[in-house]
Amino acid sequence: MKAIGFKKSLPISDPESFLEFETNTPKPAGKELLVKVEAISVNPVDYKIRQNSLKDKTKDEPKVIGWDAVGIVEEVGNEVILFKKGDKVFYAGDITKPGSNQEYQLVDERIVGFAPKNLTIEEAAAMPLTSLTAYEILFDRMGLSKEKDAGKSILIIGGAGGVGSIAIQIAKILLGLTVITTASRPETVEWCQKMGADVVISHTNLIQEVHDAGFENIDFIVDFVDLNQYWDALVTLIKPQGKIASISDPVHPVDLRQLKGKSVSFHWELMFTRAMFQTDDMIRQHEILNIISDLLDKGILKSTLNNTINGFSSENLRKAHQQLESGKTIGKLVIKY
Repeated sequence: MKAIGFKKSLPISDPESFLEFETNTPKPAGKELLVKVEAISVNPVDYKIRQNSLKDKTKDEPKVIGWDAVGIVEEVGNEVILFKKGDKVFYAGDITKPGSNQEYQLVDERIVGFAPKNLTIEEAAAMPLTSLTAYEILFDRMGLSKEKDAGKSILIIGGAGGVGSIAIQIAKILLGLTVITTASRPETVEWCQKMGADVVISHTNLIQEVHDAGFENIDFIVDFVDLNQYWDALVTLIKPQGKIASISDPVHPVDLRQLKGKSVSFHWELMFTRAMFQTDDMIRQHEILNIISDLLDKGILKSTLNNTINGFSSENLRKAHQQLESGKTIGKLVIKY
């Protein structure tokens, strides 16, 4: 089968930043599915891993990454109970295993969902990683619910990105929150409004912008951009007994003591945790993906697909990574095989 990987972390402009190669099609065992990949999407985690994982060493066999896919189950392991050959599935995968930048991929059934039936494969491929991240951060980490939190406010830092785009929808539709989000360009403001944000503000002077929008404090804040950049503002803006959560990778430590006076809780979210540590509730990702799939099929949530590249090639993967690295991607970018 064809796969695309890299032997060393190189600038995306380098022709060898991605290499096409042939390798054996793997065989599933245990709870594994063998999936024939039909489309993938590219996320910031992809280029971060490509830039950093092989900085100081060169691999003989190319490293295959990619954490979003839709495809057809080709074969199942002997312990599989949730799927059968021919099922159309979508998933974000496991960061410790070879990724979706290949024609066939092995993935544990407990982190796989049934793909939406009413969406194109491109629309479906855009959704797994970001939906899991947004759903987990709001429900599983922060413990929010419509019953107790409807009508409260949430500030989403970075509303036009992949995670922000679906987090706006989940916060608004599934939790009934008043959604304030940041966006810095006319096109990203428009996108956030299209996703359902109640208020869109600039990130340049966050405290003043929030106050000018009519909010003295915010009940919940989620950061999808840079915790270091916004930390002091978040500490000021969060309501007493509020909740702050983040997915970003701060370069410098943040001072959690600043939250003590307000009794504010802080929550990390990494979508890969359950698969990395084989947690007892790993099947929760199967459940979440099926919930998201159903909501997409019913039109309650909408795909955040915004750009499609046709053709599985190293050239197209380089194009996709260049776009993500620009920091100007709106919604999700998908490569259709």
